[in-house]
Amino acid sequence: MDLKSLEVFCRIVELRSFTRAAEAVSLTQPTVSGHMKDLEAELGIRLLDRAGRTVTATRAGTILYAYARRILGLRGEALQAIREHKGGLTGELALGASSIPGAYLLPPLVAAFKRDHPEARIALDIKGSREIVRGIGDGTYEVGMVGARFEEGRVRYERYVQDELVLAVAASHPWAGRRTVRVQDLASQPILMRERGSGTRKIMEKVLVAHGVDPDRLRVALEVTSNEAIRQALKAEAGVAVISRRAVEEDIRGGMVAALRFHGIRLMRDVFLVTHRTRSRSPLGAAFVVFLQSAEASVA
Repeated sequence: MDLKSLEVFCRIVELRSFTRAAEAVSLTQPTVSGHMKDLEAELGIRLLDRAGRTVTATRAGTILYAYARRILGLRGEALQAIREHKGGLTGELALGASSIPGAYLLPPLVAAFKRDHPEARIALDIKGSREIVRGIGDGTYEVGMVGARFEEGRVRYERYVQDELVLAVAASHPWAGRRTVRVQDLASQPILMRERGSGTRKIMEKVLVAHGVDPDRLRVALEVTSNEAIRQALKAEAGVAVISRRAVEEDIRGGMVAALRFHGIRLMRDVFLVTHRTRSRSPLGAAFVVFLQSAEASVA
């Protein structure tokens, strides 16, 4: 089974497009199509379904994709091990992070790591916590950082730092002068909400249920996948939001947003370092995890 064909196949599945996959692997579209034709012929089964311009994996394609990611990951580990043997820590490292660690914790850490290992190439993908955990499990990412735990038997969680969630409101909001509000008061307000699968939303809904508030009965004004969108909507007085203090710290200092706590509750959550439970790490991935663990005290 040709490794290049597996690489092409994985990029098609991830990008859902032959055209974009061809650009990603620096091949012509006919060459990409040729790789897929050969792979499907070798396996004797259709791997992709084409509906207009969109491409999706068949059931057989989904099975192959999981193995192909592992195969390509092992190739990367082998190449990295040889580079390490020859001297110097080089190669590629795929990181995955949810929104808060991806935007506020990892960038300065990656920059510091790169100063010691300038030849290392690091890609950081920011998605919801659930997607990142799933990506660690299937080999899309080697190291992850998320704001919530999800059931996934293939991964290992390690508490890294804590993150405080606050109720953020615009400076002009009637609650801006308060220090606390009751959890039940949230039901009277238009809510700016993160998407399902986000760690922030998971923690918020758990607190609501514990205090007798049905999350499905909230007045959701806007549901988004971006903390930056919530920041802008807050300042535009579109609603209130439960959000990481790290995400609105600059707005709080600038007097544009006020941060409140719920009465009797301080919403603290763990941020977790996530790695695969059984898969061996590349030398670069192992070095990065050691670096993160040594830097933990400075980012707490």
